[in-house]
Amino acid sequence: MARLSMGEAEALLGLPASTLRHWETVLPILAPRKDSFGRRVYSEAEIRLLFRVRYLSQRAGLGLRETEGTIIGELGAPLAEARSALASIRGDFIGLWLANRDSMRRLATALSSGRPGKLRSRVALEWPRKEDGHGA
Repeated sequence: MARLSMGEAEALLGLPASTLRHWETVLPILAPRKDSFGRRVYSEAEIRLLFRVRYLSQRAGLGLRETEGTIIGELGAPLAEARSALASIRGDFIGLWLANRDSMRRLATALSSGRPGKLRSRVALEWPRKEDGHGA
């Protein structure tokens, strides 16, 4: 899976960059890599972790230290198989989000180029067909 930039993580999580940076300073379990320009890039696992931190801290009302303890406890819990399946589903969701983002970029590029014929031929190639079992 592709890595997400800080802006993409903000959009996906619905959180400002300042919140993500603050969480990194308080929670040592959050440590995204930085690219060659020093910008944060988030892996799929880090995005899943951020979703969990967001849920526990904002929706469940836990403090960040409690959130960290809960996450560490969950990682060693006996329900690892169910959590693994859920992580896989979340990964699929993130993959779909990235694919949608890329499709929207291609659509915007085609529309701005003033060549709708080019767009129609690309859509025809990418749109699922009935005989493939995917179309309407």
